[in-house]
This record gives sequence, structure tokens and C-alpha cells, in this order.
Amino acid sequence: MHLHVRYEGDDDPDKCTARTLSRFDLAELHRSDRATPYGIVLNPHAERAFSPADREIGDRLVALDCSWESAGEALFSMAGEHRALPFLVAGNPVNFGRPFELTTVEALAAGLVILGEREHATELLGKFRWGHTFLELNDEPLKRYATCTDSADVVAVQDEYLADDLE
Repeated sequence: MHLHVRYEGDDDPDKCTARTLSRFDLAELHRSDRATPYGIVLNPHAERAFSPADREIGDRLVALDCSWESAGEALFSMAGEHRALPFLVAGNPVNFGRPFELTTVEALAAGLVILGEREHATELLGKFRWGHTFLELNDEPLKRYATCTDSADVVAVQDEYLADDLE
């Protein structure tokens, strides 16, 4: 899977996981929607959940790297098949334990694991001291999401986790 990032450049450069991935040639950064290639766009506002079935769309996974303050729907206007990641919690030090508030590398790694590319995900997260924490915190749900057949199955598994959290 080829990894691409629509890069806004509005985060602290020292904490930007997308820039780190780019430095290691693990992801390609793009400064405009037009320059960003068509692919599976990880979009928290998408109506469909990301699932293993999305591999059929192609071999490009696209994430948006911007601050949470500017991550409105308007920024997800790029071309592609938009999908929302299911329930996962952040393992990074800034948002540790917070659901859905993943860094760019966590989002890309989650997508890779769901698509069956756990080793690729481990390689990405290995560039960060806390990277292993994300996989440890989300081990069970990621394994379950990866065995789903489609978006509806992923939503059913996610609903189980959300119901458990409410109890």
C-alpha cells in the first residue's frame, strides 16, 4: 500500500508525524488537493467505515495532516473514496487514550492493519517512541476489524466496543 498525506503544515513541525514519515520515505506529502492522488481517503466525517473490502479500491491510502482545530469537513474535499476509521484510541502522548483523536501515523497504521498489513504498520510506528503503544492499546479491536468482510461488519464490531465503553 502506498501512503500519501495531504499536508496542511499547521502543526508543530517537531511533533508532526507526517513529516517524520516523509523524512524516512514512508509517506509522500502533498501541499494541495489537486496534487494529492486519488485513493482511499481516511476522513473522520465519511459516511462509510473503513474495512478490508476497501483494498479493492486501489493501492493508495491517503490521510490528512492538520491540527485538530482546522480539521473541519471542508478540508476533506480531495478526490478519492472517503472512509472513516472505526473506534480506536490514541497512543500518542498528546491525546493518549482519547478515542478517534489519532495522529496521522496512527491513522495510517490503523488502516494498514485493517487491510492486513500489520508489518507495514509496525514499520511506520517504529519511528516513534510511543508507536508500539498504539498497537498495544488497540490490539483486539484492530484484529477484529481486520477480519470483517465489509463496512457493515466493521460498524457492528465498533458498536460492541462503544456499548462496552458506555457500561
